[in-house]
Amino acid sequence: MPIVVNLDVMMAKRKMSLNELSQKVDLTLSNLSILKTGKAKAIRFSTLEAICKALNCQPGDILEYIED
Repeated sequence: MPIVVNLDVMMAKRKMSLNELSQKVDLTLSNLSILKTGKAKAIRFSTLEAICKALNCQPGDILEYIED
């Protein structure tokens, strides 16, 4: 898939656990884990906004396009 989710990288840079992020963005651990592992098919802008706010980053820090 040409869109890569770098959520784990940003979480490591901010020293934030999946549990902590889950609480801050009000998402279940399972949904956040699906996103973190790159298995998600879509993401809502409101979710992306909440994650960016919690991690103090930009959407481009989390999502990356890589050509096949």
